Amino acid sequence: MGDPHVHVEWSTPNTSADVRTVTAAVFGLVADSPRTVRTGCGQHVPYAATSSRPERVTCLPCREHARDRHLRYAARIEQSAPLGGGDRAQTAARTLRDLAHRFT
Repeated sequence: MGDPHVHVEWSTPNTSADVRTVTAAVFGLVADSPRTVRTGCGQHVPYAATSSRPERVTCLPCREHARDRHLRYAARIEQSAPLGGGDRAQTAARTLRDLAHRFT
């Protein structure tokens, strides 16, 4: 029997779907979803066995990985806020911290 858990992609915050959307909008190309992806717990699982929604992720190591990655990304955004986009950067960082809290 396969792994019953729902995982999170290693590259959290999940950008692969966003990248495909931009590629489709800009170039008119639609890329296929990857068949398997590396997860936060280090496994390779089918893309369909992953989620970016905290409420769906059941693998505890993946939840911890996603929480940590979102918090680090929020910190980077805040550090770059003085370079431009101050209010938007603060809002984005707050959103990422809220999302990280949902993975707790």
